[in-house]
Amino acid sequence: MVTKEELKKALIELGVENGMILEVHSSLSSFGKLEGGADTVIETLKEVVSEEGSIFMPALRLSRELELSEADKNLGITVKIKILDPDAERTAMGIVADTFRKMTDVYTGRDTISTSGWGKHGKEALTGGLDHAIKNGGKALLLGVDIYKFTAMHYVEAITPKDITEKFATNKEIDNLYPPDKWFIEAGHPPVKAWYTIQKKAYEKGLIKEAYIGSCKAMFFDILSVVSIYENELKTDPYGLWGMK
Repeated sequence: MVTKEELKKALIELGVENGMILEVHSSLSSFGKLEGGADTVIETLKEVVSEEGSIFMPALRLSRELELSEADKNLGITVKIKILDPDAERTAMGIVADTFRKMTDVYTGRDTISTSGWGKHGKEALTGGLDHAIKNGGKALLLGVDIYKFTAMHYVEAITPKDITEKFATNKEIDNLYPPDKWFIEAGHPPVKAWYTIQKKAYEKGLIKEAYIGSCKAMFFDILSVVSIYENELKTDPYGLWGMK
């Protein structure tokens, strides 16, 4: 059993501190057993960061990946996710983020792709998502998840060459079957997991500090420093990054 005090001590040792801007992604189950569950994670983060800081968590209204039918596979669909109602109790963001977004002192957007924010600049979540965290020295804390849950990475993807994004876009037949306002669908996958390349480069540069909290692997780093690696790769070698040379 990981206690609240053990969690708090570990977070402080990682570098989480008073007044910090923090983007958090988490998997509660990664801790094994944690005293107080999701509420403990949130309460502890608030105590350490304080109201002089800000905490942001994902509030994407998306289900977990759903099983593909043979018809889906024949259409080339590789990912099928349902867009949920604004008041859905549970999403694919995990119990910590789902608990956080419903708190009365947390600001949460109502769009499908939204962010929840708390603290001094928490209201920025309503208009800019993670913009404030990215542009103002924000740090990222990944608890039991890896870079593929790191939402800030998406904020530089507008510079991805159009032919790369179009290669994995849906077609009219798929859109008719799964309307884009109700479904998030992917058709095809790049040959490599490009974000793991970015994570590896970040480790090699010494940008990521890690620790174990119980059985939970925690990763802590500067948001912009890691996102900038991705941005640079998209500018200089996007086809190599995605294994499409």
